[in-house]
Amino acid sequence: MGTGILGRRLGWAAPASNKPLVIATWNNMNACQVAHAVLEKEGGKALDAVEAGVQIPEGDPNDRSVGYGGRPDREGKVTLDSCIMDEKGRCGSVVFLEEIKHPVKVARLVMEKTPHVILAGEGAQQFALKNGFERENLLTEASRKDWQEWLKKSEYKPVINIENHDTIGMLAQDSNSDLSGACTTSGAAFKMRGRVGDSPIIGAGLYVDNEVGAATGTGLGEALLRTVGCFLVVEFMRQGYSPQKACEMGVKRIIDHHPDTWNDFQIGLIAIDKAGNYGGYSIQPGFTYAVIREGRERLVKVPSYKG
Repeated sequence: MGTGILGRRLGWAAPASNKPLVIATWNNMNACQVAHAVLEKEGGKALDAVEAGVQIPEGDPNDRSVGYGGRPDREGKVTLDSCIMDEKGRCGSVVFLEEIKHPVKVARLVMEKTPHVILAGEGAQQFALKNGFERENLLTEASRKDWQEWLKKSEYKPVINIENHDTIGMLAQDSNSDLSGACTTSGAAFKMRGRVGDSPIIGAGLYVDNEVGAATGTGLGEALLRTVGCFLVVEFMRQGYSPQKACEMGVKRIIDHHPDTWNDFQIGLIAIDKAGNYGGYSIQPGFTYAVIREGRERLVKVPSYKG
């Protein structure tokens, strides 16, 4: 099994063994375990794995920045963003979605059942309801109390590595060496109503090219949007750089684009290539990723620009 024309041109070898690989931002090992279990099944596909994996934090009320239990916007509403992309380059996304617990499932339906890539707001919700989803109140009591406390000063400033998680981005490679990815979040806490970050935007928060590799990111979404950060990392891999080096170069590009502000925010990037190599890099210390390959679980402390 080869890696395609591009892979052969760049001198990549096929993986020595077609062992499933899954990697996710932050300490999302439980999500990786679920995804890896899908990959371990006969015929298990990377697309199914990432969809299943990111649903774990989406449905966890104790995860305060992904899905159910996520902190609300400044109006007290929980709004969700998510995207998914497969080995064929197909992709789907939902933004500003309310009252639907698993936006990644809706994003996949957008990819598979519509001619579009992105559905937003009320339209995304209507689409979900027509496809069997039910309205649910996503604002937990803990998040409501946080919002009420925030209202006392109404100050908004991103906090680096807040609680060591914000978005979950997940990448997987199955036994056919095919790649897929998903990214999901409730966005920045106490954001302006209607704000959308990088997570559901193909190329910014996630990008997959099955001949080259895949990348996803976390941190200040605006910075990844301005630089189309994950597409950039995949393009560096297309030039022949390793996932680790590509992430480092991606972070450096983001810093260069934000010369006056980069010291005040975090960006973390992770990537895998077609040969099954992986890596990650961040601006600030403290970013981690979880990875499972051949049954071995690792939580990796990522090197950072600031050391």
